[in-house]
Amino acid sequence: MANPPHGGVLKDLLARDFPRQAELAAEAENLPAIVLTERQLCDLELILNGGFSPLEGFMNEADYNGVVKENRLADGVLFSMPITLDLSEETIKDLGLKAGLRVTLRDLRDDRNLAILTVDDIYKPDKVLEAKEVFGSDDEAHPAVKYLFRTAGEYYVGGKIEAINRLQHYDFVDLRYTPAELRLHFDKLGWSRVVAFQTRNPMHRAHRELTVRAARSHHANVLIHPVVGLTKPGDIDHFTRVRVYKALLPRYPNGMAVLGLLPLAMRMGGPREAIWHAIIRKNHGATHFIVGRDHAGPGKNSQGVDFYGPYDAQYAVEKYRDELGIEVVPFQMVTYLPDKDEYAPIDQIPKDTRTLNISGTELRSRLRSGRDIPEWFSYPEVVKVLRESHPPRAAQGFTVFLTGYQNSGKDQIARALQVTLNQQGGRSVSMLLGETVRSELSSELGFSREDRSKNIARIAFVAGELTRSGTAVIASPIAPFAVDRQAARETVEKYGDFFLVHVATPLEHCEKTDKRGIYARARKGEIKGFTGVDDPYETPVKPDLVVDCEKQSVRSIVHQIVLMLEGTGLLDRL
Repeated sequence: MANPPHGGVLKDLLARDFPRQAELAAEAENLPAIVLTERQLCDLELILNGGFSPLEGFMNEADYNGVVKENRLADGVLFSMPITLDLSEETIKDLGLKAGLRVTLRDLRDDRNLAILTVDDIYKPDKVLEAKEVFGSDDEAHPAVKYLFRTAGEYYVGGKIEAINRLQHYDFVDLRYTPAELRLHFDKLGWSRVVAFQTRNPMHRAHRELTVRAARSHHANVLIHPVVGLTKPGDIDHFTRVRVYKALLPRYPNGMAVLGLLPLAMRMGGPREAIWHAIIRKNHGATHFIVGRDHAGPGKNSQGVDFYGPYDAQYAVEKYRDELGIEVVPFQMVTYLPDKDEYAPIDQIPKDTRTLNISGTELRSRLRSGRDIPEWFSYPEVVKVLRESHPPRAAQGFTVFLTGYQNSGKDQIARALQVTLNQQGGRSVSMLLGETVRSELSSELGFSREDRSKNIARIAFVAGELTRSGTAVIASPIAPFAVDRQAARETVEKYGDFFLVHVATPLEHCEKTDKRGIYARARKGEIKGFTGVDDPYETPVKPDLVVDCEKQSVRSIVHQIVLMLEGTGLLDRL
């Protein structure tokens, strides 16, 4: 029999409210509606299906305060992560939200009504306190802290939820088990002891070995339970990862493992997150949970020091072991012994024994370059999936982003670079000139700070999509503000390399050589908000390359850019 859910009862709101579905659906059509963000949708899905039991809604202030300060809900039940519905003050006023009001929760992807929330309270959290207590720091190098300070709304709305519809998914539907469905599946298989393995990365032979060892040592079966909601920025997409897990599954002893997907929005909260993950796996029926080294750690802080110690998460889960009702299985590091052609736990290997290992950095390097990935490290079918999703450098897209004053020469550089890259061949080359984008994509925008930001965001979006498809993108907007350039970099780097080239031609030279008379018109006041005349240009602090058309020819600048690209392997021949 599966492990009892946290709090004693699985809060499956979908099953509980199904008899009233038609009534609730009709009511929802006439209520004010909140369109949920991607992270809020992940949270809602696990509230609705009982993954976050004993929660029955988004936390009110009493529950929130208890969790932030004491790891406990207001009734004393252990719960380590705030699950909150954050909204802006503007949204709250527009919808007229207040205690007692019922409001529809709507899916941003398809406008389906998912649930009705009855507002319990609206409160303004102390975000600095939340960051320090929950994540141990207010350093924005932590992705959850950055989200809390820069993205989350300033108010939280608490209240219980009534379910209308499940969230619709169109990928790997056969692997998306709710807690109730997974418990039923375990029961059908006759499994009573289940070791859950949490992952947000591809799995290789070492992962297979450690999970098999964990299962055998505890006379249990394995639940491979990867996160397919939101993970750490820069992680491999879940589509690739799930194909890897499916390829790996037949390598387990017959009938030992099941693969199920978890639509969780991770916070990368280390010790707090490990407790939360244990609760979630308990709700899904697991009796044991593998807690890894630096489990759910976000990496290093702004001073270059790890946010959490390597075993902080294991200590945290062990501290609440009795209350959690799930047994902690420490992540046992294994390494390959080439002389025996087998894996063994690191702490059991005699001194001077020859071992082999490939780090994550080395694996990415081999994928980029197309170099061999040996079978002792990963199975051929897994490597095949990774190579399909991660082509070598010479087949990857990239963006060269030229920024500088009007008439600095950036457009001439962009045109010449496009010709040069087209001559070399190997990939398509697209050019996004500032004036072309203004005319074709942003014709309704002016030159206010807000409109300039929107324009750069649009360029970045297009550049990112093209980069993802393997295209070489050359963009040449003025892009006068550092924050917009950084946002553009972050957008593109989800899919490929981004090179910021500052065309640092002096303003005086740009104006002196302006044959179109644009600067003269701006000086006369005929053009308002003109960069360099009555609007500022923020000089890039750390560009990838600085060039100057007053001192260099376009030909030599293009050669510099090509050398920069060649240095990364992007222009190598396939």
